[in-house]
Formats: sequence, C-alpha cells, structure tokens
Amino acid sequence: MKTQIAAEIGSNWEGSVKKAEKIIKECKIAGADSVKFQMWRSHDLYDPKHPQWDTIKKSELTFEKAKKIKKIADEFEIDFFCSAFYPEAVDFLESIKVKQYKIASRTCLFKDKFSYETLLAKSNTKKPVFISMGMGGNRKKIENIFVKNNVRFCYCISEYPLSIKKINWKKALTYDGFSDHTLGITAPITFAILKNVQKSKNIFIEKHVKSKTSKGPDASTSIDTSELRTLVSIIRNIDSVKLGI
Repeated sequence: MKTQIAAEIGSNWEGSVKKAEKIIKECKIAGADSVKFQMWRSHDLYDPKHPQWDTIKKSELTFEKAKKIKKIADEFEIDFFCSAFYPEAVDFLESIKVKQYKIASRTCLFKDKFSYETLLAKSNTKKPVFISMGMGGNRKKIENIFVKNNVRFCYCISEYPLSIKKINWKKALTYDGFSDHTLGITAPITFAILKNVQKSKNIFIEKHVKSKTSKGPDASTSIDTSELRTLVSIIRNIDSVKLGI
C-alpha cells in the first residue's frame, strides 16, 4: 500500500512561475507524489469588489503559465494536476497530458458558472478524479456523471483553518481520501493510521503546502515544505506497517 500525497499549492505560488518552481522543487525533495494547482477565471467565481480581488487575479493560472509549470514538474519528475473550474481548462489540461483531476467542494454544489459542463468535460477524459465534498452536494448525481472514471471521494470540511476537534473520524473513514484544512500534520497522519487499520488501499491525502516565504490567502492555513517532508516520512512509515488486526 502506498498513500498518494498531493501538495495543494493553491494561491501560494502568488502568480509567479519562478515561485511555483521553488515550491515544486521543495515538494519533490519532501517526497510528495504530486503538486496540485487550481485553474479558474477570476470573473467566473469572484466579484471584482472582493477585498482580495488583486491577489485573486494575480493568482489566476493561465494556460501559458500552466504549460510552463507542467514542464517544470515534469523535469522534477513529480506529477502535476489541477482543480479545473471551466470546461476549456479541461481541454487545455488534456493537451498537456495531465494524468488525473481534482474536483473542488464548491463545484459539487453546481452553483458556480460552468460547474456541470466542467464535470462533464472531466468525465469524458475517463481519467481518475478526486472529489472533495466539503460543502455538501448531491453525491449520487456526481457519481452518475463519473461512471467511466476511477473516482475517489475525499472527506473534507470547508473551514480555514479547521479545528481537528470538528473532524468526524467515523464518517471520514468511509472515504478513500482526505482533503485536510487543519493546522499542522496530526490530522492526515491520524487518517493514514486509521485507514491502515482498515487495510485500505489507494488512499489519497491532500494538504495545502507553501514555501516558508509564501504569502497570500492560503498561506496562513498551509504547512511549509519542511513540515511536508516530515508528514511524508511518517506516512511512508505507516504505509510499510502490516497490521495483523
């Protein structure tokens, strides 16, 4: 069993390909399996009057920047994938040969522009998808869209930061993945241990990750890459344990 560990970069690359390269390199050294970015258009999801509009706009992942970042990830031999929020983004990501997709909690509500069309586009790729259900949503409807994909639903609570006391571990263990918003690394380690006790396979853990110098809306609830290294090391040890329980 090997747990797939995805470093969610979010806005921590601050719209800079150079900063993205630094984080990707550090995530590779830390031992993460993949780096995950978000591909959205600011006007589709946010009001220009949003107090952090300039930061949001700056962190928009354009096709040009995504192509450069994918090339960087390939050079470091770490998988690059995205949460895509509009169908043309999926078409582009297919053109640069991503291997899998993430679906954000908010997309599962079908309230954003192009949510349904984007899910259909991802479904048509027939590639693996990881789906966070932190805001709710109609799971059955989503399952019906992805009948031809390898689907892993992720336990998630969309609070930033999330108190570990709010995690319902009994419910969490009914999921194959865990998209974590708590501070520190205790929660994903706990998930990995409990899933090991269940003798689960194909476990997926997503954690927001930054460089120590990262700024922006995601930085305060992200672990840095040195903490990521510790997290990966512990989870790899958990992966190697064979429990006869």
